Amino acid sequence: MSPRKPISDATRMIRAGKPPASLARTVGPPIQKGSTILLPNAKSLYDGSQLTYGRGGLASQNALMDALCELEGATAVRLFPSGLAAITGAILAVVKSGDEVLVTDSAYKPTRRFADRVLKRFGLGVRYYPPRATAEDLMAMAGPATRLIVIESPGSLTFEMQDAPAIAAAARKRGILTLMDNTWAAGLYFKPLAHGVDLSVQALTKYVGGHSDVFMGSAACADPRLGEALDQAIVDFGWSVSGEDAYQILRGLRTLATRMARHGESGLKVAAWLREQPEVAQVLHPALPGAPDHALWTRDYSGASGLFGFVLRPGPEKTADTFLDALTLFGLGFSWGGFESLALDCDAQFNVRQTPPGFDGPVIRLSIGLEAPDDLIADLRRGLDAVKAA
Repeated sequence: MSPRKPISDATRMIRAGKPPASLARTVGPPIQKGSTILLPNAKSLYDGSQLTYGRGGLASQNALMDALCELEGATAVRLFPSGLAAITGAILAVVKSGDEVLVTDSAYKPTRRFADRVLKRFGLGVRYYPPRATAEDLMAMAGPATRLIVIESPGSLTFEMQDAPAIAAAARKRGILTLMDNTWAAGLYFKPLAHGVDLSVQALTKYVGGHSDVFMGSAACADPRLGEALDQAIVDFGWSVSGEDAYQILRGLRTLATRMARHGESGLKVAAWLREQPEVAQVLHPALPGAPDHALWTRDYSGASGLFGFVLRPGPEKTADTFLDALTLFGLGFSWGGFESLALDCDAQFNVRQTPPGFDGPVIRLSIGLEAPDDLIADLRRGLDAVKAA
């Protein structure tokens, strides 16, 4: 046998710097960056029980999924690159051409856009139901092709509550699946799976991330068969999230309970103050005593987030713009759930609904951040004074 030739510098540099045999233990998981996973032997290459490609998630993704299973009370949680991807991915995992999906009329606008543009294009029926429809109303509406009911409670922008436990129980008797967008409660203050909902979805971008700097979504389930369906959809569509993003979401999850308590307390203080202002016609916050759905919220929820709306009294055409442009602490933006407070005019989004909410004045949505609530109240008073002056 001829002697082995020395390896060139080029080859040695490729082979050098291998991962250490053991890693120091830190409070967070290691961030692994890699598409290629090296298998121990030839037999392992086609062993379906082993992870063979990095897109499936490595240490930080797996740690985040384990933590979210604890939060959601789930047997399986799967990650998606955004909250919208989690909603659309979970829907696609359980429906097929010819099925029908019932969606709340108050759903997050991109959810509705997906239902109208994509589901209908691929031969699924889509119908919208009133956001305060009862379980009996929905079962009367459902037909033989109805496969899935999409719940969002509180509803986007107008914050109507749905009786998710009753809807889930009635749907299960009919063999209909339920999916709930639970971003408002962040998996902390309401547990959809514990109340019979089949798929619990949230935009981790919002409260779990908490810092307005990373996109991600999750879908959780208690039924292992639904977990397998989510896995198959992720593989078929090629969804993945990066290790860095998973680490950031996991970091946010550690302080979720502390931050949510502040968001909720400050939000209720601001909402109660707004209700007393003469320029405000109505406050849309289910956790506020006296609100239309307060009894339902009290029964099912253990806390509130900082997201709610209010209705200004009728005024000149640009009343909402006058109010928003006078604010100095509230940013104007479409997201929510971060450390910073945000405000948004909602009326332009109501024209897609089958039944517009019909408020007399403009609707403003507030996301109450972690600033001192008295400072936020002073800023809102500045906006209301500008409306009064106009």
